[in-house]
Amino acid sequence: MATLTEWIEGARPRTLPNAVAPVVAGIGAATALGAFSWWRSLLALGVALALIIGVNYANDYSDGIRGTDADRVGPLRLVGSGTAKPKAVLAAALASLGLAGVLGLVLVAASGYWWLLALGAVCLLGAWFYTGGRRPYGYHGFGEVAVFVFFGLAAVLGTVYIQAGRISWEALACAVAVGCFSTAVLTANNLRDIPTDVTSGKRTLAVRLGDDGTRRFYLVLVAVPFVLSFALGLLTDPRLVIGVLAGALLIRPVRAIRSGATGPGLIPALKDTGLAMLAWAVLTALALILL
Repeated sequence: MATLTEWIEGARPRTLPNAVAPVVAGIGAATALGAFSWWRSLLALGVALALIIGVNYANDYSDGIRGTDADRVGPLRLVGSGTAKPKAVLAAALASLGLAGVLGLVLVAASGYWWLLALGAVCLLGAWFYTGGRRPYGYHGFGEVAVFVFFGLAAVLGTVYIQAGRISWEALACAVAVGCFSTAVLTANNLRDIPTDVTSGKRTLAVRLGDDGTRRFYLVLVAVPFVLSFALGLLTDPRLVIGVLAGALLIRPVRAIRSGATGPGLIPALKDTGLAMLAWAVLTALALILL
């Protein structure tokens, strides 16, 4: 039976910045529109956290029963390592996704934007079918697209819309930036897993691009947010350039990617990229709040 510590590790806490950063950026953009609501922001954060934990447990379950995680490098896989029974991990995944759905329903009901139920349903389906079902899209190179859409565009713009009832160019820039960061985290993860994914038949985008192509793709992804920081500074307010300070946290992961690091040598890149994303979101949100 898995211990509490192992369940926490199985939830992959290093991925939590992928859920927190879009809500933080969305709060900044909503405040700039004069529409900040603390309780709606808190509910949005609850949805994002429950969703990503549910995704992580669902991936653990689906990859585990397929045998994909048998020789995986990286954080503990509950099912793949035999630490927890598949049914227990499945129950944890469904409970987390169910909580995300309930919190999302409360948020939609409070805001009155009922059409957002459709977006919520798509997010839940996307969470499950990433590695679940007969033809999981994560196994065919579409995981990065889903992460960009769900943890970038949907999360940031959804946080803004349920508060302001509209979005802004600043909100869209934040959504693209956070989406690129979040996709970069997954890209670093899939770069690390190329050897085992090839063996297991998992055709991620990293497998399709190859080692060199994936490294170039990562570098492009982490450059986009800083280009957008300069663009926001020039077109909106010079204070928005402050987001570039988050680049200091990318020195180590960029060095690892460019040096050809593999396997365990890439694990810190995931954490540092996530922290850079969170730092960019916090800095940019603070600048937007001061507009």
